[in-house]
Amino acid sequence: MKTTLRAIVLATAAATASLVLPAAADDSPGPGEPTLAEVRTATEKYQDVKVALAEGFIRDPSNMCETADMMGRPAADGAMGVHYFRPDLLGITAPPNPRVNGNGTHTDFHTPAILIYEPQADGNMQLVAVENLVFQASWAAAGHDKPPTFHGVPYDTMQDDPATATDEAHMFEPHYDRHVWLYRENPNGVFKPFNPAVSCAHHVMETASAAP
Repeated sequence: MKTTLRAIVLATAAATASLVLPAAADDSPGPGEPTLAEVRTATEKYQDVKVALAEGFIRDPSNMCETADMMGRPAADGAMGVHYFRPDLLGITAPPNPRVNGNGTHTDFHTPAILIYEPQADGNMQLVAVENLVFQASWAAAGHDKPPTFHGVPYDTMQDDPATATDEAHMFEPHYDRHVWLYRENPNGVFKPFNPAVSCAHHVMETASAAP
């Protein structure tokens, strides 16, 4: 009887461990990097978009609510949402000409350079993810020959393919970016660029200056 009970306990423990391992794998910070819980603690205040605006974040001037199919990916991948960014952290010093460019190399998720919001039916914006982005040219100029990483995972490489009608880099110069889905669970994974649980259904195409 004791042997049977012990076997049941061990089997249950093994099953529980297998359930938590995938989440733990996402939360494996490198030296000097914050845990996902620490990133959330540092960014929870931005659930109020007015706080983000007061701290220097600006809404994407094109007021785009990005979906996977807009970027040439399967619609089933979902959406990102509307981006709010800190021009100073991205190193952006001039308007797009013709694409957004910058010279920043900021990758610290204690203070992410980009916040992503999902438009709500009542007109409010709900924080769903945070992001860091560096332009390939500025990253290489800083002496790096590989994309930056976060928790051991290389940033995604984004650049437009002139052979397609889709702008895969959404009006940005070639860049690396890393999304972290802290405020909306992503079935695809916490670091994937698009989230099928996010929708642009309530997005209103008004000028960014007129929207919060």
